[in-house]
Amino acid sequence: MAEYDLTQKLIPHLDRHLAIPLLNHLSDIETFPAEELAQAQYDLVKGTNMIDYVRQLHEQAKSGESTDFAKLKEEATAKYQQLNEKAQPVMKVIEDPEAVAKLRSGVDKDKNLELLRSEYNVTANLLYHFMIFSPSIDLNLSAHWGKLASNILSGDWEAALTEVKDLRDAIDNPHGTSMVKPLAQLQARTWLLHWSLFVFFNLGEGQGHQGLLDMFLSPAYLNTIQTSCPHLLRYLVAAAVISRRAPKPAGTRGNRDHIKELTKIVQMEEYQYSDPITGFLKDLFADFDLDQAQQRLSVAENVVKSDFFLSGFADEFVENARWLISEVYCRIHRRIDIGQLSKTLNLSNEEGEKWIVNLIRDSRMGVEAKIDLKENMLHITRPHATPTATLIETTRGLAFRSQAIQFAMQSSAGDSRGERGERGERGERGGRGGRGGRGRGGALAREEVAA
Repeated sequence: MAEYDLTQKLIPHLDRHLAIPLLNHLSDIETFPAEELAQAQYDLVKGTNMIDYVRQLHEQAKSGESTDFAKLKEEATAKYQQLNEKAQPVMKVIEDPEAVAKLRSGVDKDKNLELLRSEYNVTANLLYHFMIFSPSIDLNLSAHWGKLASNILSGDWEAALTEVKDLRDAIDNPHGTSMVKPLAQLQARTWLLHWSLFVFFNLGEGQGHQGLLDMFLSPAYLNTIQTSCPHLLRYLVAAAVISRRAPKPAGTRGNRDHIKELTKIVQMEEYQYSDPITGFLKDLFADFDLDQAQQRLSVAENVVKSDFFLSGFADEFVENARWLISEVYCRIHRRIDIGQLSKTLNLSNEEGEKWIVNLIRDSRMGVEAKIDLKENMLHITRPHATPTATLIETTRGLAFRSQAIQFAMQSSAGDSRGERGERGERGERGGRGGRGGRGRGGALAREEVAA
């Protein structure tokens, strides 16, 4: 499965600490030679403060580098103690209910800062509480990136989801920040798409997969995928397949619409990216080649099992993929040999019969079906589509396309205003939040986690 591994495409858009689990996963499934992985793991973490872990990987990689790990550990410990001492005045304020009440009651953040300086002698900033009184939008954005990384590494998925939403709002509505520039906005969206994979595939199945579909298929983020990271189509298609039969929250688009839209996107982007998972969708809904789709599914199952984000959903993916094959089979045939369909799905005749009964009952395809036990055949009757139904089906996508055009026009107008505003606000440069948390907030998060 090495040829289908996406780790090398994902890591450039991740924080160093978020990339560590991906390499550990490759080491567990033994996709690449152990020595090469050990060297890659060592190269990734040798710049961090996790000295004991770095030493362990140094020994596994048998690196010829001469490193004084005792000195590095002493320096890292001293740095941690120094940061801890600087944070103590802030911690005393935060742990004082009266002080917190005063800060929360203050509408003006500049006054909050003055209050901290005058009454509590506080001049340091702490990531998790920095945003309460920070007047800098760019520094707040940087703090959000650091907080998201910390929440992911600690496994607090609900809090991480909140940060994803906050970051998305800050990126999509820059309000004069560094995100006004189209290139910075594209880069930030690319990073957010990659970081959000950790969140969406660790939340509850319904909430996570549906959340991924809603975000990744929105016009701005779909455009980002097509422009800078088409490999994320794997996760988009996988989420659509896995959630095929999941109940949809009120007000969201049906999964059938997602499948149709994704099939067109996969076809358009095939020249940039394809794998057995995206190929399965194309075989089934573009080419209607059921035999090829079934063969592709066996390879796609192995790809899913070896993928860091998808490995926990292999059974659900195969089950729902078979469901899609059966549904298409029933849509293009009027008389179906149950034995032949069972063979196509790699099921026994009895299992195939149960499968078809459940399919007709649960898929809501709008057909009538009868099973002839004597001939072992399934007879399907379809009602003829009325002109009204045909018109509705034809115009179903107009609202979505209109929304995409409106969004593009608003973005273009916003970029023009932002550029004019930027020329009038020279010197207003905040942190580097748009670069994936590499500013002060993100650095502090990494130092805290590393320590």
